[in-house]
Amino acid sequence: MWLIDQIAERKINEAVERGDLDNLPGSGRPLRQDEDLLVPEELRVAYRLLKNAGYLPPDVELRRDIESTESLLIQASTQEESSSLNKRLAYLRMKSSISGSLSPLFTEAFYTAKLEEKGQ
Repeated sequence: MWLIDQIAERKINEAVERGDLDNLPGSGRPLRQDEDLLVPEELRVAYRLLKNAGYLPPDVELRRDIESTESLLIQASTQEESSSLNKRLAYLRMKSSISGSLSPLFTEAFYTAKLEEKGQ
């Protein structure tokens, strides 16, 4: 076990003994699984840290923009608003098709190939 792991385990055990971790929100309920299943296991912690810091990979942000624009289009009340949103949606979809639907780091095959190239 790495030294940092030992320190972390010790700190967690001390907090449990003091009762610092009692009555936390969500205590006793299963953890919510996000879209982490699509991320290689080795990258999940890093991606979760980035996500919690408010960073989204460009492809995920683009996908979110598309979904948001589609939602706004459904709610559009004027022809001018619909036209503007349709243009934006077409642009975002074109941008998505050019960049591909997923970043290479989201695909386990790409990640595995990179590790093999490094000889790990």
